[in-house]
Amino acid sequence: MSVFEHYDRELADIDREIHRYAAVCGVNLENRHEIDACLRNHHESWAEDKARESLRGLLILRIKLEAEMVDVGLSPRALVAPSASEAND
Repeated sequence: MSVFEHYDRELADIDREIHRYAAVCGVNLENRHEIDACLRNHHESWAEDKARESLRGLLILRIKLEAEMVDVGLSPRALVAPSASEAND
């Protein structure tokens, strides 16, 4: 039995939290380098570090959900919509 029974709802809930914590951390989710730097670098204040750890956990959870969706033949939507220039490529 699947850990995630309602893929679309679960994905939407996780994405909403990822976007919230990315905003708290000042991370542009369209830039992989910013995500990597946020997850790699510890912050001076406990609150910022807690937000970074929450973002990390949510990103890991999303990857696991995506893998399960692929396993059952579904295509997960992107975390960030492609830009207009990428959509035209």
